[in-house]
Amino acid sequence: MAVGFTVKRYLYTIGGDFLHAFFSTVCRRLENEQWGSKYPHIMRELYQGELPVEHLQQAEKELAQIKRGLAQLAPDQVIWDIEDRSLTPPWGDRISNSITDLGNYFVTSSGEDFLEVFHNALTKAQQLQVPLRIQAL
Repeated sequence: MAVGFTVKRYLYTIGGDFLHAFFSTVCRRLENEQWGSKYPHIMRELYQGELPVEHLQQAEKELAQIKRGLAQLAPDQVIWDIEDRSLTPPWGDRISNSITDLGNYFVTSSGEDFLEVFHNALTKAQQLQVPLRIQAL
Protein backbone atom coordinates (compact mmCIF):
# COMPACT_ATOMS: atom_id res chain seq x y z
CA MET A 1 0.00 0.00 0.00
CA ALA A 2 1.29 3.44 -0.90
CA VAL A 3 1.42 5.80 2.06
CA GLY A 4 2.75 9.30 2.28
CA PHE A 5 2.94 12.59 4.08
CA THR A 6 0.73 15.34 2.72
CA VAL A 7 1.15 19.05 3.30
CA LYS A 8 -1.71 20.86 1.61
CA ARG A 9 -1.13 19.98 -2.07
CA TYR A 10 2.41 18.62 -1.55
CA LEU A 11 2.86 14.87 -1.48
CA TYR A 12 5.81 12.99 0.02
CA THR A 13 5.52 9.29 -0.85
CA ILE A 14 6.90 7.02 1.85
CA GLY A 15 5.70 3.42 1.63
CA GLY A 16 3.62 1.64 4.27
CA ASP A 17 6.02 -1.08 5.43
CA PHE A 18 8.93 1.26 6.10
CA LEU A 19 6.70 3.80 7.82
CA HIS A 20 5.32 1.19 10.20
CA ALA A 21 8.82 -0.21 10.79
CA PHE A 22 10.04 3.30 11.63
CA PHE A 23 7.33 3.83 14.24
CA SER A 24 7.80 0.28 15.60
CA THR A 25 11.56 0.78 15.92
CA VAL A 26 11.23 4.15 17.62
CA CYS A 27 8.74 2.75 20.13
CA ARG A 28 10.82 -0.32 20.99
CA ARG A 29 14.33 1.08 20.81
CA LEU A 30 13.93 4.72 21.86
CA GLU A 31 10.76 4.77 23.98
CA ASN A 32 11.22 1.53 25.91
CA GLU A 33 8.01 0.13 24.38
CA GLN A 34 5.91 2.97 25.79
CA TRP A 35 4.34 4.36 22.60
CA GLY A 36 4.52 8.14 22.59
CA SER A 37 6.22 8.46 25.98
CA LYS A 38 9.19 10.48 24.65
CA TYR A 39 7.90 11.67 21.29
CA PRO A 40 4.18 12.31 21.77
CA HIS A 41 3.63 14.56 18.76
CA ILE A 42 5.20 12.22 16.23
CA MET A 43 4.29 8.91 17.81
CA ARG A 44 0.74 9.73 18.89
CA GLU A 45 -0.62 12.60 16.84
CA LEU A 46 1.11 12.03 13.51
CA TYR A 47 0.80 8.24 13.76
CA GLN A 48 -2.96 8.72 14.15
CA GLY A 49 -2.99 10.66 10.89
CA GLU A 50 -2.50 14.35 11.59
CA LEU A 51 0.04 16.56 13.29
CA PRO A 52 -1.60 19.93 14.03
CA VAL A 53 0.10 23.22 13.18
CA GLU A 54 0.62 24.13 16.83
CA HIS A 55 2.82 21.04 17.36
CA LEU A 56 4.98 21.20 14.24
CA GLN A 57 7.90 22.92 15.98
CA GLN A 58 7.90 20.40 18.83
CA ALA A 59 7.73 17.56 16.31
CA GLU A 60 10.78 18.94 14.53
CA LYS A 61 12.70 18.77 17.82
CA GLU A 62 11.41 15.23 18.40
CA LEU A 63 12.53 14.20 14.93
CA ALA A 64 16.05 15.54 15.57
CA GLN A 65 16.21 13.52 18.81
CA ILE A 66 14.91 10.42 17.04
CA LYS A 67 17.52 10.81 14.32
CA ARG A 68 20.32 11.06 16.89
CA GLY A 69 18.97 8.05 18.77
CA LEU A 70 18.62 5.88 15.67
CA ALA A 71 22.15 6.79 14.59
CA GLN A 72 23.40 5.04 17.75
CA LEU A 73 21.77 1.72 16.81
CA ALA A 74 23.03 -0.98 14.46
CA PRO A 75 20.88 -1.94 11.46
CA ASP A 76 20.10 -5.33 12.97
CA GLN A 77 18.18 -3.52 15.74
CA VAL A 78 15.30 -2.67 13.38
CA ILE A 79 11.84 -3.70 14.51
CA TRP A 80 9.78 -4.51 11.44
CA ASP A 81 6.45 -4.81 13.27
CA ILE A 82 6.07 -4.15 16.98
CA GLU A 83 2.80 -6.12 17.10
CA ASP A 84 4.37 -9.20 15.51
CA ARG A 85 8.04 -9.55 16.45
CA SER A 86 8.40 -12.65 14.27
CA LEU A 87 8.18 -10.46 11.15
CA THR A 88 11.45 -9.33 9.62
CA PRO A 89 12.35 -7.21 6.60
CA PRO A 90 11.79 -9.14 3.36
CA TRP A 91 15.52 -8.86 2.53
CA GLY A 92 16.58 -10.20 5.91
CA ASP A 93 20.05 -9.00 6.86
CA ARG A 94 21.19 -8.50 3.24
CA ILE A 95 21.49 -4.71 3.19
CA SER A 96 23.69 -2.23 1.39
CA ASN A 97 27.11 -1.48 2.88
CA SER A 98 26.09 2.19 2.87
CA ILE A 99 23.58 1.48 5.65
CA THR A 100 25.68 1.86 8.77
CA ASP A 101 23.05 2.43 11.46
CA LEU A 102 19.30 2.89 11.91
CA GLY A 103 19.71 6.60 11.23
CA ASN A 104 20.19 5.84 7.53
CA TYR A 105 18.31 2.52 7.37
CA PHE A 106 14.86 3.83 6.47
CA VAL A 107 14.22 4.84 2.86
CA THR A 108 11.12 5.84 0.96
CA SER A 109 9.57 3.74 -1.79
CA SER A 110 11.51 5.90 -4.28
CA GLY A 111 14.83 5.29 -2.53
CA GLU A 112 15.18 8.62 -0.71
CA ASP A 113 16.35 8.93 2.90
CA PHE A 114 13.16 8.69 4.97
CA LEU A 115 14.34 10.99 7.77
CA GLU A 116 15.30 13.67 5.25
CA VAL A 117 11.92 13.42 3.52
CA PHE A 118 10.19 13.56 6.91
CA HIS A 119 12.18 16.68 7.82
CA ASN A 120 11.32 18.29 4.46
CA ALA A 121 7.62 17.60 4.98
CA LEU A 122 7.74 19.10 8.47
CA THR A 123 9.55 22.17 7.16
CA LYS A 124 6.99 22.65 4.36
CA ALA A 125 4.12 22.31 6.84
CA GLN A 126 5.72 24.98 9.05
CA GLN A 127 6.28 27.30 6.08
CA LEU A 128 2.66 26.99 5.00
CA GLN A 129 1.30 26.82 8.55
CA VAL A 130 -0.83 23.75 7.78
CA PRO A 131 -1.05 20.32 9.41
CA LEU A 132 1.17 17.43 8.37
CA ARG A 133 -0.84 14.33 7.52
CA ILE A 134 -0.20 10.67 6.86
CA GLN A 135 -2.51 9.35 4.17
CA ALA A 136 -2.99 6.23 2.13
CA LEU A 137 -2.47 7.14 -1.50
